[in-house]
Amino acid sequence: MRKIDINEVIDHARFNAFHWRVLFWCALIIIFDGYDLVIYGVVLPALMKDWGLTPLQAGALGSYALFGAMLGAIIFGSLSDRFGRKWIIAICVILFSGFTLLNGLARDTTEFGLCRFLAGLGIGGVMPNVVALMSEYAPKKIRGTLVAIMFSGYSVGGILSSGLGMVLLPSFGWQSVFYVAVIPLILLPMIMRYLPESVGFMIRQGHEAKAKEVLHRVEPAFVSLPGDEFVVPVLKAPGAPVVQLFREGRAIGTVMLCLVFFCCLLMIYALNSWLPKLMITAGYGLGSSLSFLLLMNVGAIFGAVGGGWIGDRLGLRRVLIVFFLLAAASISLLGFNSPTAILYALIFVAGATTIGTQILAYSCVAEFFPMGIRTTGLGWISGLGRSGAISGPILGGVLVNIQLPLHLNFIVFAIPGCVAALAMCFVRHRKVEFKAQGSTQPV
Repeated sequence: MRKIDINEVIDHARFNAFHWRVLFWCALIIIFDGYDLVIYGVVLPALMKDWGLTPLQAGALGSYALFGAMLGAIIFGSLSDRFGRKWIIAICVILFSGFTLLNGLARDTTEFGLCRFLAGLGIGGVMPNVVALMSEYAPKKIRGTLVAIMFSGYSVGGILSSGLGMVLLPSFGWQSVFYVAVIPLILLPMIMRYLPESVGFMIRQGHEAKAKEVLHRVEPAFVSLPGDEFVVPVLKAPGAPVVQLFREGRAIGTVMLCLVFFCCLLMIYALNSWLPKLMITAGYGLGSSLSFLLLMNVGAIFGAVGGGWIGDRLGLRRVLIVFFLLAAASISLLGFNSPTAILYALIFVAGATTIGTQILAYSCVAEFFPMGIRTTGLGWISGLGRSGAISGPILGGVLVNIQLPLHLNFIVFAIPGCVAALAMCFVRHRKVEFKAQGSTQPV
């Protein structure tokens, strides 16, 4: 009787059409996840005008989806281990698409805020599940590249949101931008058909025949024989996983990485929510202001891909420190009267070094923690970092409400970049791995 390590089969598989399909559907989900999250910044100027919102009300309204996203990541991240990633992803798609669609029908701020919160549950919940599914099926040698490409779908969603806003808002009103969210609901039957379930979950549920079929699609050379026993590698660490985040010299690094996520997400969501409004205040038209938001998300793709390439050669920690300093510099300069070409360049760099850097930060966290507590570290740090995402729109509302000079608004937005760069200086990677207590476990 053979013992088949499913992770070994997947790790050494050659990239094929099956991997392309998983990447395509996961990236498509992330694209609309990003679209639904960025959309608030696109409609904010029109929304404030139509409903007579104060900056503080607008900032609070923008945070509802982010608070929902924080809860969604915790709730649906845990449920997927029990009910499978595929069905949880489907529920999250229904939540973030369905309630974003209903946002376009909202009659007042109460209905709008409730829909944003419920959409946020799906927005936050789908991310860890899609990332986990992509990571599980990606061959080991290109796993980081595939996850980075998939993550870039968030920026593509932001570009789509900004671009459609420029086209739809003048002619059809802010409601029309929310109606685009119906597309994932239309595609959901295809997503359910072509997106695979976690092979580990299938084996735990006793669906070995389906698992064998999927493994053969992952690696066509794999042939299962009667009597084969599937096993999953297990790496156990003594003590509770959360406690282990602060052992073996990791305490300072863990706290600093939480601070890094908080600062980076604060910059991202402050800019996504308030950049168009601030640029209109500076005298730019709505179309130009939305083009700034679009360009920022284009920059994010280049920042993530380029930063990852440089990080493989010079070290990811160094790249993050430099990128955070560039983010602080570029954002602080946005409030000054600059020639158009320089202004566009600053916004491009700001997108590359905020949204792009956030994608790189996930890889940094994964490198920092040993395998036995890696998922726990990612979950806690990204979850706590969401408080920065919630704070960003509120901070912007406070700054606009007190009517600071334009350049001071952007300087305040830039300060977290300096803090994050300093925090990264205290993150030291330690090559410490737990000893596995039993290398395999029958499933």
